[in-house]
Amino acid sequence: MKSLLFFNTLAWLVSAQLLADSESLPTMSSNAPVTLDTPRRFPDISSRAEWEKRAHSLREQILVSCGLWPLPHRGPLNPHVFGRIQCDGYSVEKVYLETFPGFYLAGNLYRPTGKGKGPFPAILNPHGHWNDGRLADNRDGSIPGRCISFARQGMIAFAYDMVGFNDTHFADAPTNRPFYELHNEFGTNRTDSLWSISLMGLQTWNSIRALDFLESLPDTDRKRLACTGESGGGTQAFMLGAIDDRLAAQAPVVMVSHSMQGGCLCENAPGLRVEYSNMEIAAAAAPRPQILVAASGDWTKDTLSVEGPSIEHIYRLFNAPEHLRYVRFNFGHNYNQTSREAVYSWFGHWLLREPTATMIKEQPFKVEPNATLRVFADGRLPQGALTQQEFTESLRAMHRTELEALAPSTRSGLKEFQKVMYPAWRHTLQVDWPLRSAPKCIPDESIGSQTIQTHCTQKTLKLFTPGHEDPVLATCLVPESAASKAALTLAVICSDQSEPGRSGSDLVLPLLERGLAVLIVERFTTDNPPDQFANFFTTYNRTKVQERVRDLLTVCAAARSLPLGKSPPVRVALVGTGHAGLWALLAAPGADAVAADCCALNTSDENELLEPNLFVPGLLAMGGFQTPAMLVTGHPLCLYNAGDGFAYDGIKTAYAAAKATSSLMLKTGALSSVALADWATGR
Repeated sequence: MKSLLFFNTLAWLVSAQLLADSESLPTMSSNAPVTLDTPRRFPDISSRAEWEKRAHSLREQILVSCGLWPLPHRGPLNPHVFGRIQCDGYSVEKVYLETFPGFYLAGNLYRPTGKGKGPFPAILNPHGHWNDGRLADNRDGSIPGRCISFARQGMIAFAYDMVGFNDTHFADAPTNRPFYELHNEFGTNRTDSLWSISLMGLQTWNSIRALDFLESLPDTDRKRLACTGESGGGTQAFMLGAIDDRLAAQAPVVMVSHSMQGGCLCENAPGLRVEYSNMEIAAAAAPRPQILVAASGDWTKDTLSVEGPSIEHIYRLFNAPEHLRYVRFNFGHNYNQTSREAVYSWFGHWLLREPTATMIKEQPFKVEPNATLRVFADGRLPQGALTQQEFTESLRAMHRTELEALAPSTRSGLKEFQKVMYPAWRHTLQVDWPLRSAPKCIPDESIGSQTIQTHCTQKTLKLFTPGHEDPVLATCLVPESAASKAALTLAVICSDQSEPGRSGSDLVLPLLERGLAVLIVERFTTDNPPDQFANFFTTYNRTKVQERVRDLLTVCAAARSLPLGKSPPVRVALVGTGHAGLWALLAAPGADAVAADCCALNTSDENELLEPNLFVPGLLAMGGFQTPAMLVTGHPLCLYNAGDGFAYDGIKTAYAAAKATSSLMLKTGALSSVALADWATGR
């Protein structure tokens, strides 16, 4: 070992040089956040296989974002169908379903009469943000009218409520306020986002269960199910089409756009459109038949030149361009008769098997009075209906139960846990791992490299995250003894520089003394973001923590190919101090070993998890900070400064199941730099 005098001198030189480097490093650029109105570009896709891989990831993203991963248990719907009214060529009935225990989805079921016993095609009809919800009937759009028309044509139609509208609400919902206000109240507690509880998630689940209901009807043809809706209902139509291949056809109306993506809570879930847009979500239905109906008077005005051709490219990869049609009419943002007739004709061709050239015209109709169509006209819900708070707590309990059921106690159980939770980790953290392309690593020529005395080489590096303009800046220190090793360990040190006294600089010297190379993360790719709870920020942007985890995965990937010794490092140990310890823990799948400062965090305090240095939407639904470590159970893991409130029982159970407890170090208190360095070298 080199003399202590040498390393003391080296430590001083390193500290001085790092300070000088820090002062000379360029300031990171701060790009404006993406919003729901930021124009999107459809990705360049050259093959069917490439698209199928992306579409698979997109479907996972939707389910994770909506709190539907793993998919909740489909309990009994306990459908109540009653109050049948016989009309001219159709019948209409009242319906309510128990989509979650204690939550009731209501609607109206329209069936054809005089056309035999079926089976008939069946169409879901989610509605847009009309003041009257599913009962809206005016010149610009009529949900009952289109359902009547579908039924007269020989198709079953089910019109169901968005949450808060008409008959679908909670037991404690006030009766003297507009539906739209009630609609926007669910999932608004900031801590709900930690559990992936959102209005969009609930409505998407309601659509899945509504499709279950249609499929269960004895007069339904299960191979001819479809969905159409306008505006927010259009969002439900293409979301359902992306995640549920039971739909044989779909018709999203005035919603698929390269610009505005949806301005309501029911259309935005954390993480949903960080990497994707509504164009891609609609394209995920390919090659199943789809018609896009656009309007010249809203954000779908460019459908003929932008959205339509972009999605058509995907259909052509499946050799099925005829399965897609896109039209635009000179109307405002609505579902008028002309638009409805375009959908009738499309569904007539694909569901009723009418000749392609057949244009189905809408016949005059008369809608039943609202009071006749209402399911709970007096506002009283079935016995056992939950209040909003009770229902929200039931969703938290559901996620806890799912995680407990997955808790591994055997090797096979651990494999199942990892199979289910790996996508949850990827999509909750908004990371692509393994990276699709190797990160670019170049020396920072403005600082260059130098040899400190003759015993340690220092390099300043720029590490570029794929798809990110700004680099991670890092300093690499390689002791002379490490440069000659064939099997080199590189310790990556990261810290939250805003935390005084927790920079990790005191760890550099002990690591170098033990012959390890050291890579110090000097600066991440992004600055602190704006308010992460405003303007649907998390639907379109990564949070600070998600960006940090993404950067650390990039650093770990780059570290494996750095030419430091006789061969690139074969072992990467990621060491995080301060809050960066928790970022390192979340990035555990990218390293061979992780040492994480747990900051004495009380992980049961949900409000504390909303702090910018800790906030990750869906974190608790994913299983918290434990899940990433459990995905790589067996890798050396050191958790220190855990205190009394940091949850790690799942990690202990997983390591026991893998018979790898010797690789796990758990400390409630602090750990010295010497002890950390010993851990990093495997001592």
